Amino acid sequence: MVGMRTLLRISATFVASVATFYLMLFIGGALIFSVLSKELSYWISLASSVLLAILVGRYIWLQTGSSHSGFVRSVALGALMTGAIAFSAGFFGPIIFTPNANQGPMLGIFITGPLGFIVGGLGGALYWLIRRDGREAGADGPPNNRWRGP
Repeated sequence: MVGMRTLLRISATFVASVATFYLMLFIGGALIFSVLSKELSYWISLASSVLLAILVGRYIWLQTGSSHSGFVRSVALGALMTGAIAFSAGFFGPIIFTPNANQGPMLGIFITGPLGFIVGGLGGALYWLIRRDGREAGADGPPNNRWRGP
């Protein structure tokens, strides 16, 4: 039987991979299209989107299974997961709820995706700080409120 933690890992990996694929396909394709021919730019943006989606999915899968959490890992994981969820909601939500709005997916590309990425990174940093202070309090008594760096 698959545990709840595994289901969350699978969900987070899937959402992050799909969001990365579509974000890079549209933004990367638009940037490449301005430089190269239409057919060549499509294949280059498709290949780079698939490669980047696989890399992000692999990173999310490996990092969510790890028990060691450093500062950079917490920030990157929070940013990628929250950014992917926010991008997906902003991109696919308008497609589902207002299919006639031709500019609906741009909400995910330009607003909810980047804001989710930033908020997720800040949330990952806050999570790391709270968790670190909790571990220090459990080991040596109350945490020291003086900043000691990463």
